[in-house]
Amino acid sequence: MKTYLRKIMAFINDEEGASAIEYALLVALIALAITVGATTLGGKINNMFTNAAGKLP
Repeated sequence: MKTYLRKIMAFINDEEGASAIEYALLVALIALAITVGATTLGGKINNMFTNAAGKLP
């Protein structure tokens, strides 16, 4: 029984792997990349429609 308790306590105290803060930073970086990409793409699409509208009679 003591070995199981030691294994459980070792598992609880194990701090390897990503923490919640690291996951939050990863999500923030992904959101930033999506925002920058969408802004750039949105500007290009806007220019495309503006040029197309300018060619219409």
